[in-house]
Parts: sequence; C-alpha cells; structure tokens
Amino acid sequence: MTSTNKILIGLTSHGDLGGLRSTGYYLPEAAHPWQVFTDAGYTVEFASVAGGEPPVDGADLTDPVQKSFTERVSLTNTPRFADLDPAGYDAVLFAGGHGAMWDFPSDAGLTGFARDLYERGGVVAAVCHGPAALIGLTLSDGSPLVAGKRVAGFTNSEEAAAGLTEVVPFLLQNRLEELGAEHTGVADWQPHVVTDGRLVTGQNPASSTGVAEAVLTVLKDSAA
Repeated sequence: MTSTNKILIGLTSHGDLGGLRSTGYYLPEAAHPWQVFTDAGYTVEFASVAGGEPPVDGADLTDPVQKSFTERVSLTNTPRFADLDPAGYDAVLFAGGHGAMWDFPSDAGLTGFARDLYERGGVVAAVCHGPAALIGLTLSDGSPLVAGKRVAGFTNSEEAAAGLTEVVPFLLQNRLEELGAEHTGVADWQPHVVTDGRLVTGQNPASSTGVAEAVLTVLKDSAA
C-alpha cells in the first residue's frame, strides 16, 4: 500500500445517553491520538456518522492536550464516512464515547469505509467504545473483521462501574465475543492495548495514547 501520510479519526454523531443525559465522542480519545499522529508528521482528518459538528463529552481543559486540540482543530463541518475515499488514508481510528454504541454499528458509510481501507492494507483502530464500529464490520467474504482476532474494548466491568449496563443498547465486550473475537481486559480504567495484525484496539480512555502509538508501529512495520 502506498502511504498517503494521512490518518482519519472517526467520531459518533449520537448525543443522547438513553435519555439520561447528553453524550457524544469522548474528547480525550480524539485529542490524544491526534497529538500522537500530528507529532509523528501525519495529517489528521476527522469524520462523523452524520457529518457536521459531532456532539462532545468528557472534556477536561486542564489537560493541555485537550486544550490544544480544542484551540487548533475545528469540527464544525466534518464529512460523513460515506463521503470519503478510503484510498486517501493509511489508517482510521474510531474514538469512543458512549454515543458510538448507538450509531457506529449500523452506519453503512462507516463500515464500508473501514472495510475498504482494511482490505487495501490499511490499519483499523478503535478505543474504549470505539470498537462498536467493529460490530457491523464484515469483510468482503462476509466474515466479521474481529472473528478470530484478539481485541480490547470497554469491559463489562467498566460499564457496570459507570452504572450504564442497563442503559447502553448492548454490552460491547459481549458483542465482540459473540462475533468470534478473543476479548482481553485488565483492571478497570487501566491502559490496555492489543494489536492483532492491522487491527489495533484499546480498552478505555487511558488507552488512547497507546492505541495511537501502536498504530504508528504497525504503519512503520508495514512500510518496512
């Protein structure tokens, strides 16, 4: 695969947490990978399910990375996944936030983009609830991308600790396992990153930087 030196970060457009409160993409899970990729010399672009300005959650502007992100990145007019050409990117990283549980699995634009990018040799990555993007992602032969692969994602234990087990539309760990993935986890809120070929996944917000660094490692190894 010829490098484009561009990486896409994918964001949810869903802003309602089961009627409890607002939600959206989790800011640190976009900001920290953006910083890692930008520092490595990549151009970072953003897309969302519905396009336009995606809803945001979890902002902590005492974190200098998040503060820099909000000052330097405009997300007022993101394209939809369906509007983008996968050939223009080396990798896609799906940021989490609870909103992803509602709109990532069923968005044909998202799954089509990720399938085409993966099958042409690109890297697919996701962190926290971002692996919800993998739920509807089948390869051209009809098999789930995650089948037989080691993955990480927000655990059942973490969802229970957040008090949202009965609020989310499904439990991410359970669904990944149902699709044939080998889900691995560590203690709640601790960083955990898993690389299986060109699939990189992370367990929770603390894993965001590690997922981005692992993506860079895979890209470097692929280019060698």
